[in-house]
Amino acid sequence: MRLALRFVLPLVILLSLIAYGVVPLVDSLTFKWVVRDMDMRTKLIASTMQESLIVALANPINNRIQNIFNRAIQDERLYAVGFCDEQNSMSYKTQTFPEEISCMRSLAHSDTTTRIIKLPQGPIHLAFSPIESDGKKIGQLILVHDLSFAQRRSSDTKKYILYFFSALFFLVSLLTVLIAQLSLRGWMKGIRSLLRDKQLNSRQNKKVSPEIRPLENDLHRFILDLETDRRYRDEGQMSWTQWTLKDILHSELKGGEVLTVSNREPYIHVKQGKGIDIQYPASGLVTALEPVMRVCSGTWIAHGSGSADKESVDENDHIQVPPDDPTYQVRRVWLSKEEEDGYYYGFANEGIWALCHIAHVRPIFRSQDWAQYVRVNEKFANAVVEEAKTSDPIVLVQDYHFALLPKMIRQRLPRATIITFWHIPFPNPEIFGVCPWREEIIDGLLGSDILGFHTNFHCHNFLDSVTRFMEARIDKETSTISYQGNLTIVNNYPISLEYPVKWLNGQKPIQQCREHIRQAHGLPVDLLVGVGIDRLDYTKGILERFRAIERLLELEPQWVGKFTFIQVAAISRVFIDQYQHFGAEVRALKDQINHRFGHAGYEPIRLITEHQSPMHVYEYYRGADLCFVSSLHDGMNLVAKEFVAARDDEKGVLILSQFTGASRELLEALIINPYNIDQCAAALKLALEMPLEQQRKRMRSMRSFLQEFNVYRWAGRMLLDASKIRYRTRLYGDAKCKGAVIEPRLPL
Repeated sequence: MRLALRFVLPLVILLSLIAYGVVPLVDSLTFKWVVRDMDMRTKLIASTMQESLIVALANPINNRIQNIFNRAIQDERLYAVGFCDEQNSMSYKTQTFPEEISCMRSLAHSDTTTRIIKLPQGPIHLAFSPIESDGKKIGQLILVHDLSFAQRRSSDTKKYILYFFSALFFLVSLLTVLIAQLSLRGWMKGIRSLLRDKQLNSRQNKKVSPEIRPLENDLHRFILDLETDRRYRDEGQMSWTQWTLKDILHSELKGGEVLTVSNREPYIHVKQGKGIDIQYPASGLVTALEPVMRVCSGTWIAHGSGSADKESVDENDHIQVPPDDPTYQVRRVWLSKEEEDGYYYGFANEGIWALCHIAHVRPIFRSQDWAQYVRVNEKFANAVVEEAKTSDPIVLVQDYHFALLPKMIRQRLPRATIITFWHIPFPNPEIFGVCPWREEIIDGLLGSDILGFHTNFHCHNFLDSVTRFMEARIDKETSTISYQGNLTIVNNYPISLEYPVKWLNGQKPIQQCREHIRQAHGLPVDLLVGVGIDRLDYTKGILERFRAIERLLELEPQWVGKFTFIQVAAISRVFIDQYQHFGAEVRALKDQINHRFGHAGYEPIRLITEHQSPMHVYEYYRGADLCFVSSLHDGMNLVAKEFVAARDDEKGVLILSQFTGASRELLEALIINPYNIDQCAAALKLALEMPLEQQRKRMRSMRSFLQEFNVYRWAGRMLLDASKIRYRTRLYGDAKCKGAVIEPRLPL
């Protein structure tokens, strides 16, 4: 029935609209046709009566004229006849002649031969025909036709049109539903054939219809995913856990060595007075990757940027982490100020970051920055080689800072399994083509065995860029690229969080978090609080967020004094002019809104730019009534997932930008366009007024999703694909493995 309604309802609407337009059109055309018929009819009658009328007027005896008129109105449509003489008086008329019609009225419109007049008894058609004798006008004949039959004809026409469209609707609907049912049966038959066939990846399967063929690979990959999940659930696990990941490492990868490379390190040592403090960076990459490394052990190679980092490492630049329970080691790579300025602040962030994020900030590319970018990538490649204890380690290269690193590692460790994950959006070819070194970046990335993105959309953008700028063989059906003897698989792996999050251990209950947050900011206990957790970055939509709060208070002044938004914005990339200007804009807009709507003891927006530890961040998540994520462009955005993971009370509302990868997964959030300020304000109002039961339903669904699609699944999927590559390498040797194809999976 639902399938039938899906096809029939649009037909009902379409045919109703057509009928709505056709009926008045046909009615108008019918009436015009009747009037034209009356015009022709009156001319004929007047011409016929003229000669007899002239003779009768010359000798008006024995009621001859009256008899002529009475015989004329025996026609069922000719209602009345009258004659006006030269003195403008009604000389003769039939008894049926309307009193409303007079010679004065007819002569006043003598320039009009016919007219339509609506009388109380109905519409009539008037025709005025001059009577001439020997070239001299002797009077005017008035013919009155009854048009009530036209109304009946119009009513019949509408009825017939209604019957016609009803029959048409019935026949078309019947035919449409019949075709839909037959098509659905054909599709279901083809899919069942695929499910029954053990050789799903056989391109020569004759049982599969041509319409189903494009789905064959997707269905095949989906079944493989289900079989993998079932395997671990059969062992008593309800979802992916750290033990699942450990099992993959030992059973599928035979305990292979794991090396991770990223610019940002998971733990930063900074000088605090006479001591050393450990900070956890505000980074989604670290948030996701750190629990994976705790499971995989191995070595994390990163830039040592802390003021006390050098004092904390051993003679080989290593330090065991986590500090409380070491399970893996960090190898710190040291960069000079020139290298950091050119590689990190220059090319990576003023260039690639701005290029890949559609936030309307112009990217800046300098040749000296590019030279430092190449030099630093080479330095990290050397570090990977130094840390590798085997000839075939598994190397996890993270993000846009190291686009050249995969090829450099491939040249030094040809048997290594290289997995590169690009954490930010990848632009389309037109935008990516702006980069002066676009070919070199793609060339470097294609040194990977597996290249991962958050969404399938970004995978397609990369494939399109390779098509545009490189000489490579691309198979879009399997999402693989063959380039210079190396095969790269391009897949989407949506990143996530560990579940449950370790920072919830030791957290205060929700009610205490609420009270502590309000007490810390001097807010009333019953005040509703929203929270935003971001780096002070122009891609995060903080200005748009503040304008939405301002718009809410404009449209809904009852929230003034009852709602405060706390924005935690860690200062980032302070040496880049764009970030300095952006920080000043954020502060100025905050002050403007607070000045406009604030009063003694109340500020609509509180801005915190000091670094906050994860424990404090999760306290804000648990103590807030809503979380507002308004990114202008984001690969995934883990803040949204962190807020959901923190709410074990199943309360709170998530407002989420449609331009984040997370919006494709957390569908129960209030999805907004951050550029539409009125829509954002409406979402804030809806979030503040949302009943608790609806909050629970939404939050429960999102938390269930995070539990299943957690970071261990993200890492496990990549490692499972890596295990297939390593298996084929051992089975067929390096030369044959170059052409092996790993089927890409469906988007998770």
